[in-house]
Amino acid sequence: MEEEKMNLRLDANVQKLEAERLRKGKAKAEEDLDSLKIDYKKLRSSIRTAGLGKTLEQ
Repeated sequence: MEEEKMNLRLDANVQKLEAERLRKGKAKAEEDLDSLKIDYKKLRSSIRTAGLGKTLEQ
């Protein structure tokens, strides 16, 4: 009985750690996506400033 309780606690701890790892991974992915969006906006702005927008769209 005690061994079963210990196994259940260990399983709960493992699940908790996995959930935390997934949350951290999701947060990192969201940060990376935000960074890519900012870089894309800067690139589009640079293209417009350089007057290359029309040649790229054709």
